[in-house]
This record gives sequence, structure tokens and C-alpha cells, in this order.
Amino acid sequence: MIQDMTAGNPTRLILKFAIPLLIGNLFQQLFQISDIIIVGRLIGIEALAAVGSSAPIYFVVILITLGFTGGLTVITSQRFGAKDFDGVRLSVTHSLVAAFGLSSIMTALLLLFMRPLLKLMNVPAEIMSDAYKFMIILSGGLIMIVAYNLLSGFIRALGDSKTPLYFLIFSSILNILLNLWLIYSFKLGVIGSALGTVISITISAIMCLIYMLRKYPLLRIQRHDWKLNYHFMLEHLNIAVPMAIQFSVLSLGLMFVQSVCNSFGSNTIAAFTSALRIEQLAVQPMIALGIAMATYSAQNSGAGMISRIRTGVRNSSLISLSFSLFIALLVRFVGEEMVGIFIENPSQEIIAAAKQYLNISTVFYLFLGQIFIYRNTLQGMGDSMTPLTAGIVELVMRSFAAVYLAKHFGYIGICYAGPIAWIGASSVVFVGYIITIRRLSRGTSSLPNKWHNIRLCKYKQDCTLEGTPAE
Repeated sequence: MIQDMTAGNPTRLILKFAIPLLIGNLFQQLFQISDIIIVGRLIGIEALAAVGSSAPIYFVVILITLGFTGGLTVITSQRFGAKDFDGVRLSVTHSLVAAFGLSSIMTALLLLFMRPLLKLMNVPAEIMSDAYKFMIILSGGLIMIVAYNLLSGFIRALGDSKTPLYFLIFSSILNILLNLWLIYSFKLGVIGSALGTVISITISAIMCLIYMLRKYPLLRIQRHDWKLNYHFMLEHLNIAVPMAIQFSVLSLGLMFVQSVCNSFGSNTIAAFTSALRIEQLAVQPMIALGIAMATYSAQNSGAGMISRIRTGVRNSSLISLSFSLFIALLVRFVGEEMVGIFIENPSQEIIAAAKQYLNISTVFYLFLGQIFIYRNTLQGMGDSMTPLTAGIVELVMRSFAAVYLAKHFGYIGICYAGPIAWIGASSVVFVGYIITIRRLSRGTSSLPNKWHNIRLCKYKQDCTLEGTPAE
């Protein structure tokens, strides 16, 4: 159901939007974690290490596409908030063209350079073959992954976070069934895991498209909506490209840490992989709250309602702090038992390494939660440069900590790389938000592209950047 977030109680609207996102994110993690559980239990430790050692490359690709498609749909959401429904449809067509171009280029690059990338990641020779097969199949299905992210982003831009949830649940269940079938019955190993992921996402994307066209007349594209406008495309790319770079910077930091971790051997790789999956589950409430703030701030910036953005950020920040404290305590006491979910009969070495990471990282979740709130709010308002700066700071601090601390203190140095980076990045986005919101409140700075004052000229190619017909 379409939800206008420019009217009503901000906290209630944000939580109402965030709860389906949380459930959806948990199923999406189940989607990813099912691969790890099934591979670890049905194939073995080396297969788990192959998937885990190559996972950062996959995360880089996924985060780049998430950042890019998320940036595109920011414009869609801002147009919806401004009640510019012609602009909404034009945003959809421009986003589709841009996303297709990105996915085509990335697929070609991955297919050409996958083996050198795996070698760069220090993937051990004994698991190189499985890691390569796993990543090549995922790379071939990238265009469908991008399609699903973009289509569900369009729906969320209109304030509907429930519909994407249903498709995530369906996709997660289908992924598990396909993985079990392809690995257990057909003995396809890691190939079966990758195929299950691609097939389930493809089916989910097709169903999402059919539903969107049937249920949302606002998103039904007409022939004239495909007329591309250079300035309007540039407005999309001005947000999408920095967000993609920011996400890639973040993922490069994770990839760098993983490459350092890979030098410690298969047991440490398996422990680190399991601990990261537990952490990804634990922080989903904070991630959902952040995504909700992106749509909330985008719609309200489109309507020019700055005070509502301030209220939403303040209340969401307090909620996130409460979540982070609760989750930190929960993971600290039950995290060790969760390792056994991923690996059958894990050794004491693996359990100890995973527990060590979780005991360190959970203390710093309060910083991580604030990153999600302020980064997504800034992006929703159209500010992609401050989050990009924070991402660069995070990359530098994470990489330095991983190399320097791992060299001098071993595996425990890797455990501190993330928390150190979180402190740096949260400081940048917090200060950036304070500066931006004060300028907007005082009227000394305008919203990006003056969303609350403009309407895109209808289907014309001779428009100025402000969206009015050229004289």
C-alpha cells in the first residue's frame, strides 16, 4: 500500500515502515545464511571456506548495485513526496536505463577478471576452484539481482515496505529448497548453491515486476515516458554514482580485511565467516531503521518539510541506541551457540575465534547504529558526498587497523578493524548531518535540486536543470 510519509506522526510512520523491512532483512539474511549452513553441513569445511573467502567480492558487487539503485530511487521518492507523479514515472524509466547499463558493464568485468580477483584475495589454492565456480555463476545472474533491487526500490519509494517483504520471504524459502535439492540430490556442490541463489532471485524479480504493474497504476510506464532527458538522468546519476562509490568503498574495506583473514588458514576463515553472519543478523533492526529513514527523509525533503526530518532523526536515533544495547547483550551471551548452526561439530579453535570477534564487536554496535541513521537520512535528502566521505574514512581506518593490528597482534587485530572504522565513520556522518540540517533550517542552503519548488516539464527534451521549459 502506498504511504505518504509527509503527514502523520513521524515515529509511528518510521516504525510502521521499518518493521516490514526488518522482517524482510531477516529473511534476506536467511537467504544468504542458508547458503553457508547448507554448504558447511552438506559439503564440508573447505567448501564453506571457498564460499567465505570469495564472499567479499560478492559483497562488493551487491553493495555497489544496492548503492546505485538506492540512489536512483531516492529521486523517485523525492518526486513522489513533491506530488510530481509524471516525474515518478520518468524517474522509473531513467533508473531502468541506468541500472541496465551498470549491470551489463559489471557482469562483463567480473567474467573477465574473476580469477585475478580471487588471487588478489589470497584465496588458498586448495579452494580456488570451488570459489571460482561459485562466483562465476553469481556474476552471470547479476542483472537479475540488480533488477530485483531496483523494482523493490521503486515500491519502497512510494512508502510501501510490505510488498517487497513478501517477495523476500518467497525468495528465501525458494533459495533454501533449491539449494537442498541441487546440492543433496544432484551433488552439484558449490555450483548448486550459486544456481539456487540466481534462480530464486530471478523468479522473485519477475513476480515483483508483474505485481508492480498490476497494483500500482502510478508506475505503469507509457511510451512517451521512455524519452530520456539528459538533465534528469544527470540528477539521478549525481546521487546514484557517489552512493555506489560509497558502498564500494565500504565493501573494499571488508574485502581487504577478508584478504588478511584468509592468510590465517581455513579454520580462521570459517570462524570469521560464521561470526560475520551472526553479526549481520544481529544488526538488522538498526539497518531497517536506517532504510526507513532514507525513504522518510526523501519524501519529506521533496515536500520541503525540514522540521519533520529533524524529529524523525532524533527519535530514530534514540530507538537505534536502545536496539544496539539490547543486541550487544544478546549476541554476547548466545553468539557462541550460534556458531554451531553454520558448522557441524565445530572445533574449539573455530568456536573460540568466532566468539572472540563477537565479544569485541558487540561493544561498538551503538556507533554502527548511528551510522545507519545519519547516513541514510543524508542520502534521502540528496546529500551523497558526506556519506561518501565517511565511507572513505571507514575504508582507511579499517584497512590500516587490519594490516597494522593483524601484523602486531594477529587475529585479534582483525576483530578490532570494524569497530575502529565505525567510530570514525559515525563521527563524520553525525557532524555532516548537524551542519546540513542547520543550514536548511536557517534557509542558508536549499535542498538538492529544489525538490519542493519544481516539477519536471512533461515529456520535453528541452528542459533546464530545474525542470522548467527552456526559454
